Amino acid sequence: MRIALLTTLAALTGAAASAADFAEVRPILEKACFQCHNVNAPLGGVVLDTAEGAKASAATIAPTLEPGSPKLMPPAGALPEDQRKLLAEWAEAGADWPAGVVLGEEPPEETDERSLAKAVYGRVSGGDSDEVVRYTEQIPKTNVTFEMAPIPGGEFLMGSPESEEGRGEAEGPQRKVKVEPFWMGVTEVTWDLYRMFMFAEAGAEKKGDDEVVDAISRPTTPYVEMSFGMGVEGYPAISMTQHAAQKFTQWLSAKTGRFYRLPTEAEWEYACRAGTTTAYSFGDDPSVIDEYAVYWDNSDYKYAKVGTKKPNPWGLHDMHGNVMEWTLDAYTPKGYEPGDADNPWVKAKTLYPRTARGGSWNDDPDKLRCAARVGSDPEWKMQDPQLPKSVWYLTDAQGLGMRLVRPVKTPSADEMFEYWNSGLAPE
Repeated sequence: MRIALLTTLAALTGAAASAADFAEVRPILEKACFQCHNVNAPLGGVVLDTAEGAKASAATIAPTLEPGSPKLMPPAGALPEDQRKLLAEWAEAGADWPAGVVLGEEPPEETDERSLAKAVYGRVSGGDSDEVVRYTEQIPKTNVTFEMAPIPGGEFLMGSPESEEGRGEAEGPQRKVKVEPFWMGVTEVTWDLYRMFMFAEAGAEKKGDDEVVDAISRPTTPYVEMSFGMGVEGYPAISMTQHAAQKFTQWLSAKTGRFYRLPTEAEWEYACRAGTTTAYSFGDDPSVIDEYAVYWDNSDYKYAKVGTKKPNPWGLHDMHGNVMEWTLDAYTPKGYEPGDADNPWVKAKTLYPRTARGGSWNDDPDKLRCAARVGSDPEWKMQDPQLPKSVWYLTDAQGLGMRLVRPVKTPSADEMFEYWNSGLAPE
């Protein structure tokens, strides 16, 4: 059965646009459509294994045929009317097809973590906003707040040119990358916020007040004072593993009802550059870096309070220096694959190395450039006395922190699961 313009079915069935869930549509597609429209049997040139295949097929899921066209499929009588209507509603609402879903494959195993992701998704789904403006988020029952700045979607050249002073081999070849709009934290995540995740009693909640929040894994009690005497109130949180950072974003999403995660490496560099093409967001001349960054020469051997230096053109502070910031991506020591890319995310298959960006208070200016990259290393846990090593803390990464991202388009529950659970792997 060919699906050529399900959206036109809305005119025939009277269906209104709605957020029909892919989980409801998938069984219909697999039973009635996929058997004749797959890569091995592409009837009529139509392939419905994946969203990419459907979009590239001769008949796409898009409103291009007039109602009543003889090419309109599925034909009347091919499906029960309620299924035709559901397909129409799904297509009319945008034909959402979660990333990575392949028809004909077994759905992901239902684990406790996946069920938990779905529970949090239930709180944040439908949270897409047409008003993409700067806002302040306040944690319920506390006075703790943080600011999020809007980052417009667009294209940029990721990486650095070979002529850039201080360039590392892993920063190229440059490639054109497209990113969707999102919000990003105006500053790095502070201890004021992160300690509410580390210590339940700091979060103005009691055990049993919120079953979903209670179910999210939290760090074990740290074995040393994790600010290492550099300051807590108003200072950046540091030394968390990528797993800890991801679980924090899941906890924060459950607390606020808005979806938060770490940035992809592409999103991070795009936001850091803020429309510029120079080594730093303020130009190529590092002689003025004191105005924009906390780094080796002005740090007094420790981090500073967030937001004390000038912001970049999009209003983000400390994108250069103070603390490095986790991204979602695996570190690719040989650099980038050439060619265009849409919303790339290099998913990690091993625990090390993962990518951090921005440089820290302990670095020289060349490590603070927009394109500079660092891969995580087991030595970041070298002084950890625990066996096995902690999955939460990096005792020897005192210049590593994190920054929040919130995409304008809220992802599916399965996508949320991937974002929040890719940080853990065997040592």
